[in-house]
Amino acid sequence: MAETLILTHRDVVALLDAAELLPRLRTAFTSYAKRTVQAQRHVVPLPASAPAGANGMVIAPGLIAGIPAFTVKVNTKYPGQAPAIRGVVLLNDLGSGALLAVLDSGYLTAMRTGTAMALSAEELARPDAGTLALIGAGVQGAMGLRALRLVRRLERVRVFDTVAGKAEEFCREHGAAAGCPVEPAASVAAAVDGADLVLTATWSTRPFLGADLLAPGAHVMSLGADQPGKAELTADAIRRGVFVCDDRTLAVEMGAIGGAGLDASAIYAELGEILAHAKPGRTDPAQVTIFASVGLACQDLAAAWLVYEKARKRGVGQRIEFSA
Repeated sequence: MAETLILTHRDVVALLDAAELLPRLRTAFTSYAKRTVQAQRHVVPLPASAPAGANGMVIAPGLIAGIPAFTVKVNTKYPGQAPAIRGVVLLNDLGSGALLAVLDSGYLTAMRTGTAMALSAEELARPDAGTLALIGAGVQGAMGLRALRLVRRLERVRVFDTVAGKAEEFCREHGAAAGCPVEPAASVAAAVDGADLVLTATWSTRPFLGADLLAPGAHVMSLGADQPGKAELTADAIRRGVFVCDDRTLAVEMGAIGGAGLDASAIYAELGEILAHAKPGRTDPAQVTIFASVGLACQDLAAAWLVYEKARKRGVGQRIEFSA
Protein backbone atom coordinates (compact mmCIF):
# COMPACT_ATOMS: atom_id res chain seq x y z
CA MET A 1 0.00 0.00 0.00
CA ALA A 2 1.39 3.42 -1.01
CA GLU A 3 2.26 5.94 1.71
CA THR A 4 1.36 9.62 1.58
CA LEU A 5 3.34 12.31 3.39
CA ILE A 6 1.22 14.84 5.33
CA LEU A 7 2.92 18.23 5.72
CA THR A 8 1.22 20.77 7.97
CA HIS A 9 1.44 24.55 7.97
CA ARG A 10 4.21 24.35 10.56
CA ASP A 11 6.13 21.84 8.43
CA VAL A 12 5.88 24.00 5.30
CA VAL A 13 7.01 27.13 7.18
CA ALA A 14 10.04 25.26 8.52
CA LEU A 15 11.06 23.86 5.14
CA LEU A 16 10.23 26.50 2.53
CA ASP A 17 12.89 29.16 1.99
CA ALA A 18 12.60 32.05 -0.49
CA ALA A 19 16.29 32.04 -1.40
CA GLU A 20 16.10 28.36 -2.33
CA LEU A 21 12.79 28.82 -4.13
CA LEU A 22 13.90 31.74 -6.32
CA PRO A 23 16.03 29.76 -8.82
CA ARG A 24 13.43 26.98 -8.90
CA LEU A 25 10.76 29.50 -9.88
CA ARG A 26 13.04 30.74 -12.64
CA THR A 27 13.11 27.18 -13.97
CA ALA A 28 9.34 26.86 -13.53
CA PHE A 29 8.52 30.00 -15.53
CA THR A 30 11.05 29.11 -18.23
CA SER A 31 9.52 25.65 -18.50
CA TYR A 32 6.02 27.11 -18.66
CA ALA A 33 7.01 29.32 -21.60
CA LYS A 34 7.47 26.09 -23.59
CA ARG A 35 4.35 24.41 -22.22
CA THR A 36 2.31 21.75 -23.90
CA VAL A 37 -0.43 21.89 -21.23
CA GLN A 38 -2.24 25.12 -20.39
CA ALA A 39 -2.59 26.06 -16.72
CA GLN A 40 -6.16 25.97 -15.41
CA ARG A 41 -7.70 28.15 -12.70
CA HIS A 42 -11.31 27.54 -11.77
CA VAL A 43 -13.15 29.84 -9.38
CA VAL A 44 -15.79 27.95 -7.39
CA PRO A 45 -18.67 30.25 -6.40
CA LEU A 46 -20.23 29.86 -2.97
CA PRO A 47 -23.85 30.56 -1.95
CA ALA A 48 -25.02 33.93 -0.69
CA SER A 49 -24.90 32.65 2.88
CA ALA A 50 -21.06 32.70 2.69
CA PRO A 51 -19.27 35.98 3.54
CA ALA A 52 -19.00 38.56 0.76
CA GLY A 53 -16.11 37.83 -1.58
CA ALA A 54 -15.61 34.26 -0.38
CA ASN A 55 -14.99 31.56 -2.94
CA GLY A 56 -13.09 28.40 -3.66
CA MET A 57 -10.47 27.89 -6.32
CA VAL A 58 -8.85 24.93 -8.05
CA ILE A 59 -5.44 25.47 -9.70
CA ALA A 60 -3.93 22.72 -11.86
CA PRO A 61 -1.93 21.06 -13.28
CA GLY A 62 1.44 22.04 -11.82
CA LEU A 63 4.04 20.77 -14.30
CA ILE A 64 7.76 21.48 -14.67
CA ALA A 65 10.08 19.67 -17.05
CA GLY A 66 12.33 17.33 -15.09
CA ILE A 67 10.09 16.97 -12.01
CA PRO A 68 8.35 13.55 -11.95
CA ALA A 69 5.24 14.86 -10.22
CA PHE A 70 2.34 17.27 -10.68
CA THR A 71 0.18 19.34 -8.35
CA VAL A 72 -3.48 20.15 -7.93
CA LYS A 73 -4.29 22.92 -5.44
CA VAL A 74 -7.65 23.50 -3.78
CA ASN A 75 -7.96 26.81 -1.91
CA THR A 76 -10.64 28.78 -0.16
CA LYS A 77 -10.45 32.58 -0.16
CA TYR A 78 -12.23 34.46 2.62
CA PRO A 79 -11.31 38.17 2.61
CA GLY A 80 -11.23 39.54 6.12
CA GLN A 81 -10.42 36.21 7.75
CA ALA A 82 -7.03 35.38 9.24
CA PRO A 83 -5.64 33.65 7.34
CA ALA A 84 -7.61 34.68 4.27
CA ILE A 85 -6.42 31.72 2.20
CA ARG A 86 -6.66 28.12 3.38
CA GLY A 87 -6.36 24.89 1.46
CA VAL A 88 -4.18 22.02 0.33
CA VAL A 89 -1.70 21.20 -2.39
CA LEU A 90 -1.88 17.62 -3.63
CA LEU A 91 1.42 16.31 -4.96
CA ASN A 92 0.97 13.32 -7.27
CA ASP A 93 3.44 11.00 -8.96
CA LEU A 94 3.49 11.80 -12.68
CA GLY A 95 3.96 8.19 -13.72
CA SER A 96 1.42 6.42 -11.53
CA GLY A 97 -0.83 9.15 -10.16
CA ALA A 98 -0.04 8.03 -6.61
CA LEU A 99 -0.61 10.71 -3.97
CA LEU A 100 2.90 11.51 -2.74
CA ALA A 101 2.02 14.29 -0.33
CA VAL A 102 -0.66 16.62 1.00
CA LEU A 103 0.68 20.05 1.94
CA ASP A 104 -0.99 22.97 3.68
CA SER A 105 -1.29 25.63 0.98
CA GLY A 106 -1.56 28.96 2.81
CA TYR A 107 2.08 29.75 3.51
CA LEU A 108 3.21 27.97 0.34
CA THR A 109 0.91 30.16 -1.79
CA ALA A 110 2.06 33.38 -0.15
CA MET A 111 5.73 32.42 -0.43
CA ARG A 112 5.65 31.35 -4.06
CA THR A 113 3.67 34.48 -4.99
CA GLY A 114 6.01 36.87 -3.19
CA THR A 115 9.06 35.14 -4.60
CA ALA A 116 7.65 35.40 -8.14
CA MET A 117 7.39 39.16 -7.60
CA ALA A 118 11.06 39.20 -6.61
CA LEU A 119 11.95 37.17 -9.70
CA SER A 120 10.22 39.76 -11.87
CA ALA A 121 12.13 42.55 -10.10
CA GLU A 122 15.42 40.72 -10.53
CA GLU A 123 14.75 40.55 -14.26
CA LEU A 124 12.93 43.83 -14.97
CA ALA A 125 13.63 46.43 -12.26
CA ARG A 126 16.54 48.83 -12.58
CA PRO A 127 19.64 47.54 -10.77
CA ASP A 128 19.65 50.62 -8.52
CA ALA A 129 15.95 50.38 -7.59
CA GLY A 130 15.70 50.80 -3.83
CA THR A 131 12.54 52.69 -2.88
CA LEU A 132 9.54 50.38 -2.47
CA ALA A 133 5.88 51.40 -2.30
CA LEU A 134 3.84 48.61 -0.75
CA ILE A 135 0.08 48.88 -1.24
CA GLY A 136 -1.65 46.32 0.96
CA ALA A 137 -0.26 45.63 4.43
CA GLY A 138 -1.22 41.97 4.69
CA VAL A 139 0.53 38.61 4.67
CA GLN A 140 1.21 38.77 0.95
CA GLY A 141 2.76 42.21 1.25
CA ALA A 142 5.06 40.92 3.97
CA MET A 143 6.11 37.98 1.81
CA GLY A 144 6.79 40.28 -1.10
CA LEU A 145 8.92 42.57 1.07
CA ARG A 146 10.94 39.62 2.36
CA ALA A 147 11.55 38.22 -1.11
CA LEU A 148 12.43 41.56 -2.71
CA ARG A 149 15.28 41.96 -0.24
CA LEU A 150 16.91 38.98 -1.95
CA VAL A 151 17.24 40.77 -5.29
CA ARG A 152 17.44 44.49 -4.52
CA ARG A 153 19.03 46.55 -1.75
CA LEU A 154 16.05 48.37 -0.32
CA GLU A 155 16.70 51.85 1.02
CA ARG A 156 13.19 52.86 1.99
CA VAL A 157 9.73 51.31 2.16
CA ARG A 158 6.43 53.21 2.29
CA VAL A 159 3.29 51.27 3.18
CA PHE A 160 -0.37 52.10 2.58
CA ASP A 161 -3.49 50.18 3.46
CA THR A 162 -7.15 51.19 3.33
CA VAL A 163 -7.77 49.71 6.81
CA ALA A 164 -6.99 52.31 9.45
CA GLY A 165 -3.92 51.46 11.51
CA LYS A 166 -2.91 48.44 9.47
CA ALA A 167 0.03 50.15 7.72
CA GLU A 168 1.35 51.37 11.08
CA GLU A 169 1.06 47.85 12.51
CA PHE A 170 2.87 46.43 9.48
CA CYS A 171 5.73 48.89 9.91
CA ARG A 172 6.13 48.00 13.58
CA GLU A 173 6.10 44.28 12.85
CA HIS A 174 8.39 44.20 9.82
CA GLY A 175 10.49 47.35 10.09
CA ALA A 176 13.39 45.87 12.03
CA ALA A 177 13.87 42.93 9.65
CA ALA A 178 13.70 45.09 6.51
CA GLY A 179 17.10 46.65 7.11
CA CYS A 180 15.86 50.09 6.07
CA PRO A 181 13.22 52.65 7.14
CA VAL A 182 9.68 51.28 6.78
CA GLU A 183 7.09 54.04 7.10
CA PRO A 184 3.31 54.31 6.77
CA ALA A 185 1.93 56.49 3.98
CA ALA A 186 -1.29 58.51 4.06
CA SER A 187 -2.43 57.52 0.56
CA VAL A 188 -1.57 55.49 -2.50
CA ALA A 189 -0.15 58.63 -4.12
CA ALA A 190 2.05 59.36 -1.12
CA ALA A 191 3.37 55.81 -1.03
CA VAL A 192 4.10 55.65 -4.76
CA ASP A 193 5.62 59.15 -5.08
CA GLY A 194 9.10 58.64 -6.56
CA ALA A 195 9.11 54.89 -5.89
CA ASP A 196 11.07 52.72 -8.30
CA LEU A 197 9.48 49.51 -6.99
CA VAL A 198 5.71 49.30 -6.51
CA LEU A 199 4.05 46.19 -5.10
CA THR A 200 0.26 45.99 -4.93
CA ALA A 201 -1.23 43.17 -2.88
CA THR A 202 -4.88 44.00 -2.32
CA TRP A 203 -8.43 42.66 -2.61
CA SER A 204 -9.45 45.67 -4.72
CA THR A 205 -12.30 45.40 -7.21
CA ARG A 206 -11.58 48.83 -8.73
CA PRO A 207 -8.37 50.00 -10.47
CA PHE A 208 -6.52 52.50 -8.28
CA LEU A 209 -2.98 52.71 -9.67
CA GLY A 210 -2.90 55.09 -12.64
CA ALA A 211 -0.18 56.11 -15.07
CA ASP A 212 0.10 59.56 -13.50
CA LEU A 213 1.31 58.04 -10.22
CA LEU A 214 4.20 56.05 -11.70
CA ALA A 215 7.72 57.48 -11.75
CA PRO A 216 9.87 57.00 -14.85
CA GLY A 217 11.83 53.78 -14.55
CA ALA A 218 9.51 52.21 -11.99
CA HIS A 219 8.85 48.49 -11.85
CA VAL A 220 5.30 47.58 -10.80
CA MET A 221 4.33 44.20 -9.36
CA SER A 222 0.58 43.62 -9.21
CA LEU A 223 -0.81 40.42 -7.73
CA GLY A 224 -4.28 41.33 -6.49
CA ALA A 225 -6.15 40.79 -9.76
CA ASP A 226 -6.18 37.00 -9.75
CA GLN A 227 -9.83 36.26 -10.49
CA PRO A 228 -12.72 37.93 -12.34
CA GLY A 229 -13.95 41.11 -10.69
CA LYS A 230 -10.64 42.15 -9.11
CA ALA A 231 -8.48 44.99 -10.42
CA GLU A 232 -5.57 47.18 -9.30
CA LEU A 233 -4.10 48.78 -12.46
CA THR A 234 -5.88 51.30 -14.66
CA ALA A 235 -5.87 50.90 -18.42
CA ASP A 236 -3.62 53.94 -18.88
CA ALA A 237 -1.07 52.53 -16.42
CA ILE A 238 -0.91 49.29 -18.41
CA ARG A 239 -0.63 51.13 -21.72
CA ARG A 240 2.18 53.32 -20.35
CA GLY A 241 4.26 50.39 -19.19
CA VAL A 242 5.92 47.36 -20.74
CA PHE A 243 3.33 44.85 -19.55
CA VAL A 244 4.45 41.35 -18.62
CA CYS A 245 2.16 38.64 -17.26
CA ASP A 246 2.53 35.04 -16.18
CA ASP A 247 -0.08 33.74 -18.66
CA ARG A 248 -1.66 35.65 -21.54
CA THR A 249 -4.97 33.81 -21.53
CA LEU A 250 -5.47 34.07 -17.78
CA ALA A 251 -4.42 37.73 -17.72
CA VAL A 252 -7.34 38.50 -20.02
CA GLU A 253 -9.84 36.09 -18.48
CA MET A 254 -9.27 36.94 -14.81
CA GLY A 255 -6.15 39.08 -14.42
CA ALA A 256 -4.98 42.67 -14.72
CA ILE A 257 -5.72 42.96 -18.44
CA GLY A 258 -9.34 41.90 -18.09
CA GLY A 259 -9.73 43.93 -14.90
CA ALA A 260 -8.71 47.07 -16.81
CA GLY A 261 -11.05 46.32 -19.73
CA LEU A 262 -8.21 45.62 -22.19
CA ASP A 263 -7.42 42.72 -24.48
CA ALA A 264 -4.34 40.62 -25.23
CA SER A 265 -2.87 43.26 -27.52
CA ALA A 266 -1.80 45.18 -24.38
CA ILE A 267 0.51 42.31 -23.34
CA TYR A 268 4.18 42.55 -24.29
CA ALA A 269 5.33 39.15 -23.04
CA GLU A 270 5.00 36.43 -20.45
CA LEU A 271 7.67 36.38 -17.77
CA GLY A 272 8.75 32.91 -18.90
CA GLU A 273 9.44 34.23 -22.41
CA ILE A 274 11.75 36.89 -21.00
CA LEU A 275 13.50 34.41 -18.70
CA ALA A 276 13.97 32.06 -21.65
CA HIS A 277 15.43 34.98 -23.67
CA ALA A 278 12.70 34.72 -26.28
CA LYS A 279 12.02 38.44 -25.71
CA PRO A 280 14.14 41.18 -24.15
CA GLY A 281 13.16 42.64 -20.80
CA ARG A 282 13.89 46.23 -19.79
CA THR A 283 15.72 48.08 -22.59
CA ASP A 284 15.74 51.62 -21.15
CA PRO A 285 16.26 52.91 -17.59
CA ALA A 286 13.27 55.24 -18.00
CA GLN A 287 10.83 52.51 -19.03
CA VAL A 288 7.99 51.62 -16.70
CA THR A 289 7.83 47.84 -16.46
CA ILE A 290 4.85 45.94 -15.07
CA PHE A 291 4.54 42.35 -13.94
CA ALA A 292 0.99 41.29 -13.13
CA SER A 293 0.38 37.77 -11.91
CA VAL A 294 -2.66 35.58 -11.46
CA GLY A 295 -0.51 32.74 -10.09
CA LEU A 296 0.31 29.50 -11.88
CA ALA A 297 0.21 25.88 -10.84
CA CYS A 298 3.84 25.42 -11.88
CA GLN A 299 4.77 27.80 -9.04
CA ASP A 300 2.93 25.49 -6.63
CA LEU A 301 4.87 22.52 -7.95
CA ALA A 302 8.22 24.29 -7.61
CA ALA A 303 7.47 25.08 -3.97
CA ALA A 304 5.80 21.76 -3.13
CA TRP A 305 8.59 19.68 -4.65
CA LEU A 306 11.22 21.67 -2.73
CA VAL A 307 9.33 21.08 0.53
CA TYR A 308 8.72 17.41 -0.29
CA GLU A 309 12.39 16.73 -1.06
CA LYS A 310 13.55 18.42 2.15
CA ALA A 311 10.87 16.70 4.24
CA ARG A 312 11.92 13.27 3.03
CA LYS A 313 15.59 14.04 3.63
CA ARG A 314 14.97 15.34 7.16
CA GLY A 315 12.23 12.93 8.17
CA VAL A 316 9.66 15.71 8.59
CA GLY A 317 5.90 15.09 8.34
CA GLN A 318 3.53 12.21 9.01
CA ARG A 319 3.35 9.21 6.70
CA ILE A 320 -0.06 7.56 6.35
CA GLU A 321 -1.60 4.88 4.19
CA PHE A 322 -4.00 7.25 2.49
CA SER A 323 -5.15 5.08 -0.40
CA ALA A 324 -4.80 1.56 -1.75
